[in-house]
Amino acid sequence: MKRSNTPTRRRLLRHEKRLSKSGYRLIAGVDEAGRGPLAGPVVAGAVILKDLSFKATVDDSKKLSAKKRETAYGEILKKAIVGIGIVDEKEIDRINIYRATLKAMALAVSNLTIPPDYIIVDGNMKLNAPCPVEPIVAGDSKSLSIAAASIIAKVTRDRLMLKYHEKYPQYGFARHKGYATRGHKEALKKNGPCPIHRKSFSPTY
Repeated sequence: MKRSNTPTRRRLLRHEKRLSKSGYRLIAGVDEAGRGPLAGPVVAGAVILKDLSFKATVDDSKKLSAKKRETAYGEILKKAIVGIGIVDEKEIDRINIYRATLKAMALAVSNLTIPPDYIIVDGNMKLNAPCPVEPIVAGDSKSLSIAAASIIAKVTRDRLMLKYHEKYPQYGFARHKGYATRGHKEALKKNGPCPIHRKSFSPTY
């Protein structure tokens, strides 16, 4: 693997280096996007990095602009094994957002073309898997693999919400991606919920 010596990259590789020294070679970072919105799916990404050297900025997706996320997304697809899991709003309403997030993460891992031998997950999610799983609080700012997964999840979900915007333009999904912004709440008051709104979240809007 090619490695970068930048301070940010060294910070983000601490966990990968630790696990590599313990003999793990296929380390998957897992993260999600879309737990909090009032509409749309929750999306998870799972990433096994094959190359640790990136021209694009790979960090916690929340720290990056949409343009930087898109650039990083394309490079991650070229330099990693990627799995994506999507659970829609109907399933979120049926099983609750926590279980739906776990399901999306499990789907993302199962969609990797090569099974990992170790999984690191952002937050404190108790993911069941046939290999060791380690939760890392704020992992998307501490692990390159999890940061990459956060970008995959965020870009994938944002693209889905842009498509929903074309179908339901009155809600402004292109701007807020389903999150509970003032404009979104005002649109809900005016138009009522559409088919992709999470009915189980209705007390919040």
